[in-house]
Amino acid sequence: MTEIEPVYGAGVLLLIAAAAVALLLFLIIRLKMHAFVALVLVSLLTAVAAGIPIADVPDALLTGFSGTLGSVALLVGFGVMVGRLLETTGGAQVLADTLIARFGEKHAPLALGVAALIFGFPIFFDAGLVVFLPIIFTVARRFGGGILRYGLPTAGAFAVMHAVVPPHPGPVAAAAAMDGNIGLTLLLGVPVAVAAWFLGVHYVARYLSARYVIDIPTAVFGQINGGRDQDATDDGGAGDGGTGAGGAPTATATQAPPRFGTVLFILLLPLVLISLNTVVDTLVKAGVVAEDADWANAFMLVGQTPIALLITVLVALAMLSRGRFSMGQATGILDDALGPICSIILITGAGGMFGGVLRASGIGSALTEALSDLGMPILLQAFVIATVLRVAQGSATVALTTTAGLLSAQVTAEGLSDVKITLLVFAVAAGATVLSHVNDSGFWLVSRFFGMDVRTTLKTWTVLETTLGLAVFLLAALLWLVTG
Repeated sequence: MTEIEPVYGAGVLLLIAAAAVALLLFLIIRLKMHAFVALVLVSLLTAVAAGIPIADVPDALLTGFSGTLGSVALLVGFGVMVGRLLETTGGAQVLADTLIARFGEKHAPLALGVAALIFGFPIFFDAGLVVFLPIIFTVARRFGGGILRYGLPTAGAFAVMHAVVPPHPGPVAAAAAMDGNIGLTLLLGVPVAVAAWFLGVHYVARYLSARYVIDIPTAVFGQINGGRDQDATDDGGAGDGGTGAGGAPTATATQAPPRFGTVLFILLLPLVLISLNTVVDTLVKAGVVAEDADWANAFMLVGQTPIALLITVLVALAMLSRGRFSMGQATGILDDALGPICSIILITGAGGMFGGVLRASGIGSALTEALSDLGMPILLQAFVIATVLRVAQGSATVALTTTAGLLSAQVTAEGLSDVKITLLVFAVAAGATVLSHVNDSGFWLVSRFFGMDVRTTLKTWTVLETTLGLAVFLLAALLWLVTG
């Protein structure tokens, strides 16, 4: 659904958005309402309160829900299949043992974070996190200290790469909107992302994970205990688990685990396939390769993230099943993986619904008009506008593209250099990263995968995203001063 003409001014829309968030938190935290039900209910009430025509309310709800499911469901489904296969056959343990042997137990969170920075170059946040989950869980299970000690650095690494570094869509769209140099954005984005991760994620995650020790969730990977997880008790999350269909094994006790090279190949396969898509797409846009070249279209097809993950599932089945399980048992293993994530997918989709309603209400247009003449330096203006849009409607990509479009005329009028435009892209990305909360589908993805209730997610993931965004902005501001 397209954005409607705002019925109310920016002030009223902000009050409606704030009231909606407060109501949602009250329903989930205080009344213990299931998060999926609460999100759908509050989305409906918000759509009506914001002045969306009654006849258009169903479209406003379904557009945000289906759009989020379309981007998340396949990635999460195929990702947890790969993860369950690696965990069941002992492959995740092999990779974890190798990482720890190289880096040591003390530096395990650092090792996982660095690996995620590398893998996060071409892979989107949600896909990368899902693929890494079995490794995170295995390391956490072996060394203890709670899931956040290893999960937060990894998730933060994927988040900063997704926000700052091309070929991810947000920074690419922002650079294009302001006529920036995407190649320069890439060259500067990598060191900025790595430095911001160390400053805003690595050290902050150590503090947060020590203060909030969350037991390893059992709903997605690991031994299903048939009981309710902590999150179900706290805020109505996913509950009962059970054994996989067909009595599928949950661990490999007698067969030899796969070799490290096999596990690494399976994990690198989607990285390589997605990179093919990125490289070929860049060459086509640059005019080096013809748009109708059959081989280019084939590479771009297999490099689409859902297709790449589907191919990875098939390859993992072929390589890991030899001498370990039959195809019938494989079906049970995959069923065992898919069952517990239904709640995760639905809640994430409902989070997208809530954000979609806020966008459809016209709050973005109203805010950008109200914030366009703030009389502050353009770098700070970029950060503030992106932050307000991020908080108001949830989507980091929408905040990035909207803010960049708003600033494009001012950028042209001031005749900024390519370096300055690149730093503006980072400032916008920083604002679009901070304060992830209940209207952000990524918030729910992290909450459910790491077994956190809403209150704890706000105290950990929201804080981490905020310190990450502030670190990116601080680095952009320092470089702005250095470049004159």
